[in-house]
Amino acid sequence: MATWCVRAVRQSYYVAASPSLLRASPRLLCTAAHQKSGQGSEEDQKAEQSPAEKALVEEKGQLEEQLKEVTDKYTRSLADMENLRTRSQKMVEDAKKYGIQGFCKDLLEVADILEKATDSVPKEEVTSQKNPHLKNLYDGLVMTETQIQKVFAKHGLFKLNPDGGQKFDPYEHEALFHAPVEGKEPGTVAIVTKVGYKLHGRTLRPALVGVAKAP
Repeated sequence: MATWCVRAVRQSYYVAASPSLLRASPRLLCTAAHQKSGQGSEEDQKAEQSPAEKALVEEKGQLEEQLKEVTDKYTRSLADMENLRTRSQKMVEDAKKYGIQGFCKDLLEVADILEKATDSVPKEEVTSQKNPHLKNLYDGLVMTETQIQKVFAKHGLFKLNPDGGQKFDPYEHEALFHAPVEGKEPGTVAIVTKVGYKLHGRTLRPALVGVAKAP
């Protein structure tokens, strides 16, 4: 019994000598209460910021839509400018190529006259030595015609002289008449009355032809 009393007195002494044990419980209670109040304030703060955040999200979505629209317009503008540049470049190139077609048409008449002049001279008169002046004149006309064709070729102008039997092409030929011709298939060129010309692949003057047809 005496031993039990001594042990009880010692335990009570230790409790009295350690005031930190007595202060622990109130401190723990204050910490828990503070944490609970802190969580409550954070929730209140989030509840207060939610309308502002919602407005920011909506504004962000609007800005993204505007950016997408502006980017699309910018891309379309770039494509339009590229198409305009390509068309303008093609127009400039066509102007350089076909700007002389009016002048070429006038020169075609000169070329036709030279061709008729050389064709009108009889071959026997040229080959014989009876008339050397005629031969010299003929040679000069041939040289002039050859030179003018070289000038034409230099500027992209070429003669369009369809061979007999060639298929009639309405883009290159102009039919003066249709007649049955022996040995010619229907729809082919039978005779050429006047040669045509093409400027850089474009028909400047169609060849005047007669077209064969079925008998």
